[in-house]
Order: sequence, then structure tokens, then C-alpha cells
Amino acid sequence: MTRSLLIAAAAGLLAAVLASYFMAGPARQSRIEKPVGPDNAVAGITSAAEAWPICSTMPAMVETPDWAALDPDFAAGKRAIGRGDWEGAIGALAAAALRDDRNAEIQNHLGYAYRRLRQFDPAMLHYRRALALNPRHRSAHEHLGEAYLAQGDLAKAREHLAALEQVCLIPCEEYDDLKRAIAEYAKLASR
Repeated sequence: MTRSLLIAAAAGLLAAVLASYFMAGPARQSRIEKPVGPDNAVAGITSAAEAWPICSTMPAMVETPDWAALDPDFAAGKRAIGRGDWEGAIGALAAAALRDDRNAEIQNHLGYAYRRLRQFDPAMLHYRRALALNPRHRSAHEHLGEAYLAQGDLAKAREHLAALEQVCLIPCEEYDDLKRAIAEYAKLASR
């Protein structure tokens, strides 16, 4: 009798979790935007390392998760990234990081803003912090791999592609973007 009750309770819990997942799924999916703007185009800067796509998932970085609405500095930093105001993003995100130094998203966004300013030392520091806080952070792996490419370190970029292959159990944009960037970089480097 007790065993039957436990099985019924477990089945009910499983059904409730599955139902909430499938009911919330379309709402999450409708917020995803198609990549637009300069972040998905090939950068035409002088060096060969800059001639691959920066990051097509950056429009998703402008989306605000529910918890982010609670921090006005984080929201302001995301808006600044959306406008391409890298210094403004760094200022706002740095203030958010002072209040929440254990947030991998904030660290990843800071790394991205510094990388876009070609300040690789602080960018790498923030990407590494993001990965220390969340080793499965897909966007941080992608961005760190792209930062290594911008510095000419193809081997390190490939390490992060391999990490993404382990993290992404199903196809993910971050893996595809970094794989595409590595292929473009290798093609340009072989010229």
C-alpha cells in the first residue's frame, strides 16, 4: 500500500513538472529574436582575426530574464550593449557586479563589452570568472573562444568549442557560432 502511494506521488510529480515545462515552453520561445545588426555580420577590420562573425547570439543578450528586472544597472548594461555603447555597458554592469559578484551572466556581459573595445585582458578575466561561477555557461565559452581567435590563439578557441560540444547536449547556437567563427578564422589564416 505504501509503495503504491509513493509510486503514485512520484508519477504525479513527474506529470506536473512535464506539464509546467511544456506550458511555459512557447512563452520562452516567442521571446527569442533573430540576429540582427552588426553583431552577426563579418567584421571588416584590418586584421585577419577580425574578419569572422563576432557573435550572432548577442541579440539574445539584450533580452532580460525575470531576475534581471530587479537590478536596474544590469538592465541598463544590457540596453547599452544593444546600442553598442560599450563604455556605458561596462559602467552599468560593473555597478551591478559590485552588488552581485557571483552572477555569471553579469561577468559574461562585462567580458563581451570589454572585448568589443578590444581590451582583451579585462575581457578574459570576466569570461574566466563567468566560467568559474558556471562552468556550463554556453555564452561565456563561445565568447571566450572568439576572444582567443581575435588574439590569434586557434588552439584555445578549439578547446572552448570542445567544451561547448560537451555542454550542448542538443544543438545550440553558441556551438554553431563558435564553430563557424573557427572555420572562418582558419580559412583566413591559411591565405
